[in-house]
Amino acid sequence: MHTRPGIQPEAQPAAQITPPYAIGFETATEEATIDALPLTGTLPEWLTGTLIRTGPAQFDIDGEPYRHWFDGLAMLSRFSFQAGRVSYVNRFLASDSYQEAHEKGKISRGEFGTTARTSFWKRLRDPLPRPTDNANVNILPLGDRLVSTTEVPQPIVFNPDTLETLDKFPFDDRILGQTTTVHPHFDFDRQCLFNYLIAFGSPSKYNIYRMGFHNSRRELVASIPVKEPAYMHTFAMSDRYIILTEFPLRLNLLGLLTSGKPIIENYRWKTDRGTHFTVVDKSTGEVIKTCESEPFFAFHHVNAFEQGNELLIDLIAYPDGKIIDDLYLELLRTGRSGNAAGKLKRYCLNLNSGDAIGETLSDETIELPRIHYRQANAKPYQFVYGVGNQILNNFNDQLVKINANTGKTAFWSDENCYPGEPVFVSAPNASAEDEGILLSVVLDADRKQSFLLMLDAQSMSELARAEVPHVIPFQFHGQYFPSIHPAIDLSQVHR
Repeated sequence: MHTRPGIQPEAQPAAQITPPYAIGFETATEEATIDALPLTGTLPEWLTGTLIRTGPAQFDIDGEPYRHWFDGLAMLSRFSFQAGRVSYVNRFLASDSYQEAHEKGKISRGEFGTTARTSFWKRLRDPLPRPTDNANVNILPLGDRLVSTTEVPQPIVFNPDTLETLDKFPFDDRILGQTTTVHPHFDFDRQCLFNYLIAFGSPSKYNIYRMGFHNSRRELVASIPVKEPAYMHTFAMSDRYIILTEFPLRLNLLGLLTSGKPIIENYRWKTDRGTHFTVVDKSTGEVIKTCESEPFFAFHHVNAFEQGNELLIDLIAYPDGKIIDDLYLELLRTGRSGNAAGKLKRYCLNLNSGDAIGETLSDETIELPRIHYRQANAKPYQFVYGVGNQILNNFNDQLVKINANTGKTAFWSDENCYPGEPVFVSAPNASAEDEGILLSVVLDADRKQSFLLMLDAQSMSELARAEVPHVIPFQFHGQYFPSIHPAIDLSQVHR
C-alpha cells in the first residue's frame, strides 16, 4: 500500500523560469459585457447559439492563496453567436463561498486542495468541513434551469442571459450525500439524467439516482454500501447500465474527520485494491457484476457501450493518482507539473467472467474529452476530441481528435497558444458523426489575452477566432445551447 499525502516540497532549481502559460493561473480582475468581439475568419451561418463555461478565476483572498487549480473561485463566461457576430459576457459566480471570502477577507470554506480551518477545537466541534458551493467545474441544465456545479451537491442557478447568480438549486427530495459528480449522464430515451451521491458514514454509500429532465425530484435507483469510497470524478453509462469505476484512491474517513487537511489529501492510493468496475442495472438497481482490473486512475470517462455480453468502457487513464498532485498551483506556475493529460484507453468488461482487460487506443496524450454526445453516447462511436501535449511536459498546447476505432489522429496548434476543452457542436442535418465545429477557449500567451477558437471538426482546420480583451484563466467545462437565449428551451441541450 502507498500513501498519497498530497503535494510534497521539492528542491528549488537554481534559476526558475516562469512558463508562458502561467498567466492562465493568475487571478482575473475584469468583468465585461461586449456586444461584438473582434473576429477573424467567418462563422458558419447556422451557428446561432450560446456557449457558457465555468472555471476557477480568483486564486487568493487578500494574499491568502488557494493551493490547487481546482480551488479558485468560479467565474462564468458566455459567448453568443448571432448574425455573424460573437458577443461576450463574464461574471464571477456569487456563491456563498465567494461572498463570505470577500466579506471576511480570508478563505472561509475549504476547497478540494485548500483548507479553511486549522484549529483542533473547531474540528472537534464540527468534524466535517463546511461544504463549499464554489461551482467552478461544469455547466448543466437541471429542471429547466441552468446551473454551475462542483463536486459538492449544491448547484448554483444563474441567469443564462446576464450570468447573474440567482439561487441554490432546490432539489425536492431527501437523498443524502456529501460529494457528487459534475458529469451526470443524460438518457434521451428515458428522458432523465443519472448521477450519484456519496454519503459518508459507517458504512458509506454510493446513492445512484435518476431525475426527469423537467423535474427537481431525484429518485433513488440503488444504494451501494462501501467501506472506503473511491475518488471518482465521472462514471460511465451504457444503454442498460450505470458503471462506477472505483479506482484505488480511497477515502480515509477518520482522517477527514480529524486531520484538518483538505478533502483530497485524505484519500490514499492502495495499489492492492486494484480498480473495480461496478455494473448496475438502470431499471432495477441490481449490481449485475463487479469486474476488476489493474490499478489505474482517471478523471474523465469518454463513452461506454454494450457489445454482446461485454461492456466497453473508454476513458482517459493515468498509471496512478499522481496527476492530482501535479495540478497544485505551485507546480503549474513554475512548469514542474509535467503533462496534464493521459491516454485514451478502452476496458473490455466480460459480464460472465468478471474480467476487465484494457488496451491503449492511441499514444497521443489527451484530456477534457468530448464526443458528439447526443448521437454517440452509450453507442458504438468513432471520434473523441480533447486537449493534449505537443511539447513534452508542456501544459496543454494542442487540440487533438482521435478515431477510437483506428487510432488515427488530427491536431490543431499555434505557437504559445494553450487551448481549453473543445466543445463539439453538430451541424444541422449532419450525416456524419464528426460533421460540425469545435469551440475552444484558447490562451494566447504572447498577446496575454484569450480568444474563442472555432474549428471544422472533420478537418481540424481553423474557421474563425474571436478575441477577448483579457486573459480568461484556464477553465474546465461548459456547454453549447442551440438557442442564443438558452433560458427559452433547455431541452435543446447537446451535452
